[in-house]
Amino acid sequence: MPRPAAHPEANAAAPAGAILAGGANRRFGSPKGLARVGGVRIVDRVAAALRAVTADLLLVANASDAGAWLPGVPVIADAVPGAGGLSGVHAALTHMRRPALVVAWDMPFVSAPLLRALAQRCAEEHADACFAESPSPVGLEPFCACFAPSCLPALEAALASGRTGGAEFARALPRASWLRADEVATFGDPARLFLSVNTAADLARAEALCQDAV
Repeated sequence: MPRPAAHPEANAAAPAGAILAGGANRRFGSPKGLARVGGVRIVDRVAAALRAVTADLLLVANASDAGAWLPGVPVIADAVPGAGGLSGVHAALTHMRRPALVVAWDMPFVSAPLLRALAQRCAEEHADACFAESPSPVGLEPFCACFAPSCLPALEAALASGRTGGAEFARALPRASWLRADEVATFGDPARLFLSVNTAADLARAEALCQDAV
């Protein structure tokens, strides 16, 4: 796949922020990142966490009206439509040509300190990516992670072969770094940090957690 030239003003050592919003929202029924938690759209919560770590944001989305979701933030489409979050990661890395902090747009409680730790660990260990262990069924968060451009060959091979599972890709990367579960817990309750709003019940739970924190 062709790769655009790097942005001349970009600092290759600093991460960019990429919000993944390319899903079909089948379970939620509407664009889930536009739903509100605590009166604030989830996508705005994600953007705020990323902006505390990096000034450069990118929205990866396929919807025709995505340009209006975060005014001033560039929008690009998935690299391989229908291939899930890994396609969005690929699109972000090929566009920015620098490390990318990637967050799915349905995670209302992701925090800047956690994202900063992922980026620092990835840079310190010269890793292809840094993932966080979590209590999810797959034991990690493939779409709240830092990816380096060095993972592009493996990413392109996975997409070409149809192996589009994020967790499978993370575990297969030979030069991946990890934030252990105990390290993640220093930033808050992992069940809250990594909550994804995929259904109406998830949204109600997120709202309850937001009220509990007041």
